[in-house]
Amino acid sequence: MASEKSFKKRKITDDVDGGGGLESLPGDIIADIFSRLPISSIARLMFVCRSWRSILTQHGRVSSSSSPTKPCLLLHCDSPIRNGLHFLDLSEEEKRIKTKKFTLRFESSMPEFDVVGSCNGLLCLSDSLYNDSLYLYNPFTTNSLELPECSNKYHDQELVFGFGFHEMTKEYKVLKIVYFRGSSSSNNGIYRGRGRIQYKQSEVQILTLSSKTTDQSLSWRSLGKAPYKFVKRSSEALVNGRLHFVTRPRRHVPDRKFVSFDLEDEEFKEIPKPDCGGLNRTNHRLVNLKGCLSAVVYGNYGKLDIWVMKTYGVKESWGKEYSIGTYLPKGLKQNLDRPMWIWKNAENGKVVRVLCLLENGEILLEYKSRVLVAYDPKLGKFKDLLFHGLPNWFHTVVHVGTLSWFDTPLNLW
Repeated sequence: MASEKSFKKRKITDDVDGGGGLESLPGDIIADIFSRLPISSIARLMFVCRSWRSILTQHGRVSSSSSPTKPCLLLHCDSPIRNGLHFLDLSEEEKRIKTKKFTLRFESSMPEFDVVGSCNGLLCLSDSLYNDSLYLYNPFTTNSLELPECSNKYHDQELVFGFGFHEMTKEYKVLKIVYFRGSSSSNNGIYRGRGRIQYKQSEVQILTLSSKTTDQSLSWRSLGKAPYKFVKRSSEALVNGRLHFVTRPRRHVPDRKFVSFDLEDEEFKEIPKPDCGGLNRTNHRLVNLKGCLSAVVYGNYGKLDIWVMKTYGVKESWGKEYSIGTYLPKGLKQNLDRPMWIWKNAENGKVVRVLCLLENGEILLEYKSRVLVAYDPKLGKFKDLLFHGLPNWFHTVVHVGTLSWFDTPLNLW
């Protein structure tokens, strides 16, 4: 009897402190087990016991069942005074998907923010009130890092950001393009055109983070003057290790250009555009669809075409892959239209945003920052996605969740 009690006591102790023998399994088996779990479940396992946390730390760089075709959707809610960040894990069964909210450790120092970009499991966030704070953040591990301020500051400025990861160099980079009027208090370096202030001077700044990064090496570098004037919004698509931007038209040069920024050699380069109408106006966006650079060309009444560059950098490889007609989700039929000036991330009045391609071939769409819709291009049918706890207003960010950090990156593409 005594030996039986001793066995039971030892068994309980082993289960609590030793992770139930999980640590005795080979690393590849552990990685395979984790790869079948949603990232939200993996993150919770970190707090079960020290042994499990150690195992996840050792093997936590494996990808969860979250992937570019079954991503997490981060919902940035621009609530008054204090912003919120929710998420949906599309790798779970549809009937089990519920909206969950993140607790933001930095919300007291940065209550209102913009999402600069999502890449390789990490987010880059910027202070939308003062433009003087940038954070790197993993929402599932809650790791966060406030990035240093740049030594070059300008009183009157306009910012364009980019954030990306390069598979070959294993480096994350934050790009900041500053358009400014100069240090003089006069009107030098700035003029008004068509009712809008335009800045003549510029500077490109970049910050690199990797496993080699130390507190001393974490600083901004200047790459000189920006060769283009870009639309005031963050980089739209990361493809082939390059961030992509759209230029603003000039008075005598109305043609808009697609421009890439190579995260390895840190140079800008023009990308050929598809031969379709409408690309000289503001009715288009760039997006990454299954690793291909794609251009969303908007028509009238919410219609749109999606052009895909199948071979990167080759103009002839552009082709119109999808045409999506007009659709009004049920959630918008109540005519509860929020004034556009309230939502700082409003897409210039556009009805629909193309988010990503799902594993089943459907296209995920966001309508008016209020409704998520899946479109089946084969059948031409729309399906409203209704999830418990979905906020009334949100800006969707496609995110692949991992437990990685900038010094332990994971290739997801």
